[in-house]
Amino acid sequence: MGSLPNGKYSPETHHSTMLQDVVGASFEKNILIRSYKSFSGFSAKITDSERQKLAEMKGVVSVFPSRIYQLHTTRSWGFMGFNKTTDHRLRNQRKERELVVGVIDNGIWPESQSFNDKGFRPPPKNWKGVCKGGKNFTCNNKIVGARYYITDSVRDTNGHGSHTASTAAGNQVRNVSFYGLAQGTARGGVPSARIAAYKVCNGTRCYSDAIMAAFDDAIADGVDVISISIGGDGAFAFTDDPIAIGAFHAMTKGIITVQSAGNSGPDRFSVGSVAPWILTAAATTIDRSFIDKVVLGNGKTLGKSINSFSLQGVKYPLVYGENVTKNCSAQSGKMCNEGCIDSALVKGKIVLCDIEKGSFAVRGAGGVGSVLVDPNSEKVSEIYSLPASVLLPDDYERVKTYLKTANNPVAEILKSETIENLNAPIIAFFSSRGPNSILPDIIKPDLTAPGVDILAAYSPLGSITGDYLDKRRVGYNILSGTSMASPHVSGAAAYVKSFHPDWSPSAIKSALMTTAWKMTRFKNADAEFALWIWAYQSLQAVDPGLIYEAGKEDYIKILCSSGYNSSQIKQLAGDNSTCKRADHKSLVSNLNYPSMAIKIAEPRKPFRIVFHRTVTNVGRTNTTYKAVISLNPNVNFKVVPRVLSFKSLNQKKSFKVKVSANKLKKPVHESLVWFDNFGHNVRSPIIVY
Repeated sequence: MGSLPNGKYSPETHHSTMLQDVVGASFEKNILIRSYKSFSGFSAKITDSERQKLAEMKGVVSVFPSRIYQLHTTRSWGFMGFNKTTDHRLRNQRKERELVVGVIDNGIWPESQSFNDKGFRPPPKNWKGVCKGGKNFTCNNKIVGARYYITDSVRDTNGHGSHTASTAAGNQVRNVSFYGLAQGTARGGVPSARIAAYKVCNGTRCYSDAIMAAFDDAIADGVDVISISIGGDGAFAFTDDPIAIGAFHAMTKGIITVQSAGNSGPDRFSVGSVAPWILTAAATTIDRSFIDKVVLGNGKTLGKSINSFSLQGVKYPLVYGENVTKNCSAQSGKMCNEGCIDSALVKGKIVLCDIEKGSFAVRGAGGVGSVLVDPNSEKVSEIYSLPASVLLPDDYERVKTYLKTANNPVAEILKSETIENLNAPIIAFFSSRGPNSILPDIIKPDLTAPGVDILAAYSPLGSITGDYLDKRRVGYNILSGTSMASPHVSGAAAYVKSFHPDWSPSAIKSALMTTAWKMTRFKNADAEFALWIWAYQSLQAVDPGLIYEAGKEDYIKILCSSGYNSSQIKQLAGDNSTCKRADHKSLVSNLNYPSMAIKIAEPRKPFRIVFHRTVTNVGRTNTTYKAVISLNPNVNFKVVPRVLSFKSLNQKKSFKVKVSANKLKKPVHESLVWFDNFGHNVRSPIIVY
């Protein structure tokens, strides 16, 4: 509406009056979202017909739909704290250009704009990698390395590898979306960095020997960060886990490995990435989600999913799966199982199915749309090959009731909308949880990061729904999984490394973990062992103040104390490392890890434990840190000493955290924070369970 008018003026009153004139009797206060103060204008929830009325009113300059113009994967990096300020003032682009992020995945699509090398100089001088991309594949100054181990090309055929690579280190690409959803600028955490792609999968199948070979090559090639969104079904012994072994070798060469936690949540002990030398990423929601609506003939509106197309403007007959089957039982018909839906009975109709996957059969039989049910529909979005709306059970039952009572039941499925999710971040229901089944006294996952409804680059060869009848292909797609969280953390790790090229993997891990924000517990009641910290403040990680460092000898010591013998240690370490007699008496809980955990074997008896830790000063030369630890009615905590004074950089100081109680009534989650007078808050989670 242009500039603010002169004189006394109440924007909110004026705008509410305008909306009342447009909307009429159905006007509600929550229709007006925001009135702007620096110029005349407002945002509101209105229909298209109301938009037209508003546009014709005197004084209105323009009315346009809300779009999201954020950074990186059009929102997730902005949600993590990276914004325009990051680009202009808080980036070390010269060092960033010298970084190479190694992505071990399902390949990459080199023609994507996310991997265009316009403006890039030749690869860094210390890069030793090669381009062995295979059939129909060419590298450039953005994709500086490529190797394949299973197929005949590094070319991505299903989209997963391109998605993860672009999330970690993709270029800035403006005006991308998924059929208009999540509109904005897509990019990775370190858009100036280079990428080396290592293809270890054929479709969704990834092979141990290929993974080992990829780690081997990546280390030799000289990558700076390894991002791997691959894992097994649960945790394996370190000596049987190619990722743990490969990451151990990478760690000894100064390369940090970031791995996805797994998608086996919400079960406990389901996290697959448990090695302490790996940075393990769990997945959360972000403050953006997608809502889709189904409008019933009685006027009720319900629903959520992703529709790239819709039945908007047309209402179609609504039928139940059990009423349009001839060859199957009523139960199979209700679920719309494959082969059970009669095409003659569903043509031109929307079909109600008692299972979320029922849309495949409806599509195959020629139905125009489907209404499905899924108790997790509000937690993650799905893409379908026909107009569909996925409802929570209560809403689904309302549709069934309408279907039974209406004389001529009809429905209309609308195209999806982008909305703000005020409850974020919430741990994704699918994200694997701890405790750590191999080393119970090491918290896993380490961090959480955006992993739900993430838009990033995609292969035009990949299906977006898995339905062979769906021929649509896209350059950018929306995916969910801890696979999407891992490259967010990889990008953050590379960002820290661009400022501190000489930092060890454990130092980078510590910087990210101790500057992270604590998750809101009341929003994550089911996430007791899913997380304790969250990778939100990645910008602060370049100046963490204090770091916890651990190296090869430290990890070997705790493996010895965990029952690994000298021959197993040699197998893992790849050298003549052996277990010393004293190592067998070491406690895993005393590994110099940024978090602290202990499993109490006899919780009904009194216990007293001590965590030993050493921190290194990387903040200011003359500074003093004081300890703050939460008070807990069930467990006593004591920090000795409570004050650490440093006179120089890289000076080390040790301390103890003493924990005691008469018995452990329930798991205890607290945190220790070391703070100084210069804005450093070094947070370590503590779990006693």
